[in-house]
Amino acid sequence: MSNKGMKKGVILFAILLLPTIFFFILHSGVNNFNAPPIYGPKVLAEGSTIDTIYHTIPYFEFTNHLGEKISQKDYEGKIYVADFFFATCPTICPKMATHMLELQKHFHDRHDFKLLSHTINPDHDTVAVLYEYSKRVHAIDSVWSFVTGPKEKIYQVAAKGYFANAMKDLDAEGGFLHSTNFFLIDKLGRIRGIFDGTSTTDVQDCMDAIEILFREEYAPLKDK
Repeated sequence: MSNKGMKKGVILFAILLLPTIFFFILHSGVNNFNAPPIYGPKVLAEGSTIDTIYHTIPYFEFTNHLGEKISQKDYEGKIYVADFFFATCPTICPKMATHMLELQKHFHDRHDFKLLSHTINPDHDTVAVLYEYSKRVHAIDSVWSFVTGPKEKIYQVAAKGYFANAMKDLDAEGGFLHSTNFFLIDKLGRIRGIFDGTSTTDVQDCMDAIEILFREEYAPLKDK
């Protein structure tokens, strides 16, 4: 083959291959190779100088919008996003629900992905109220659970599990104060991301982090 013919072949090869390479770079990105950090305090395992025990969400047991008892065991081995809300919230909750719905649309076909929304007003948000709320926000029952239970238990898991605000506050609109954050939890129950649930950009970042966690075994872990 002449030099001219070889040059044409190289040019044709590049034209055909470059779009594929560009697509791969665009849809994989640098972040896909960086594992999200692990949030919360950590301690050394008893008798070890290197093995670290990371903070995990403590055991919980609540009732969901279908009247079913659910607990931490239902989320073992699953990636999930948790938040706090109340059904009569007039401000941030509708925006947060819209963004949770985006997560549901994107990952609803993954059997190992869930959404978990805790009411911070269980006196009002009964199972029946939560059921109607779930329908209003177009939740898929097998993916997204809205839970209620004793107020002290909900506030305890918010503070000690997710390091989140959840409290009655007569000065706040709607009478309650709670975090706007989405908490990304990995399959071992560790917090792997904290994202502003009212921010479109943060929710996209959350989606990216979820994709990374699905490929966790290929990425190293980092401390936070």
